[in-house]
Amino acid sequence: QLQLVESGGGLVQPGGSLRLSCAASGFTSDYYGIGWFRQAPGKEREGVSCISNSDGGTYYADSVKGRFTISRDNAKNTVYLQMNSLKPEDTAVYYCAARYSGSYYYTLLPYEYDYWGQGTQVTVSS
Repeated sequence: QLQLVESGGGLVQPGGSLRLSCAASGFTSDYYGIGWFRQAPGKEREGVSCISNSDGGTYYADSVKGRFTISRDNAKNTVYLQMNSLKPEDTAVYYCAARYSGSYYYTLLPYEYDYWGQGTQVTVSS
């Protein structure tokens, strides 16, 4: 069974940067993609970015395009989310998730992902 562990969250001032990590262990092959999601208090979980396991192609939500970068290190079974120019509205618990169902396409719909990490808190505040 796949296990995902996020790390790297914390408190940062507006305009600052953080890099989140998502380390995978267990059954780490044959998934179609890894996604990053976030959930703020009182709001629904929303997709932020995803990366394909086939060619490393990436996809971003409009709200983070140009500020966030998703990447992977296959040797370490780790996916990263580099977050720059952070805004207070980026404050949320951030989750990574793996998708084994479907095929190789980009999706930021939470229900299409099969395994989830426990989340890491990101707070953007002065």
